[in-house]
Amino acid sequence: MASVTKADLVNQMASAAGITKTSAEAALSAALGGVQGALSSGGKVTLVGFGTFSVSERAARTGRDPRTRQPIQIAASKGVRFKAGKSLKEAVK
Repeated sequence: MASVTKADLVNQMASAAGITKTSAEAALSAALGGVQGALSSGGKVTLVGFGTFSVSERAARTGRDPRTRQPIQIAASKGVRFKAGKSLKEAVK
């Protein structure tokens, strides 16, 4: 099973849409920038059939240093979540 890189995705977009690679790369960068902007402002992005990107908040908690086994405080943080849509789930089956 092969991984798909950004360059591979740009090539696929260019051939599927009948546009240049430069245009496809600009479109992909704009789309990814839009997703990043929406998530960084606390929103969520829903692409019907594909899935939903959202921001999750992780509370501060106490953990253990694996080397010394001493308790340490882990700061609160935010992470990105993705929930696959129905069409994507069906395509992967």
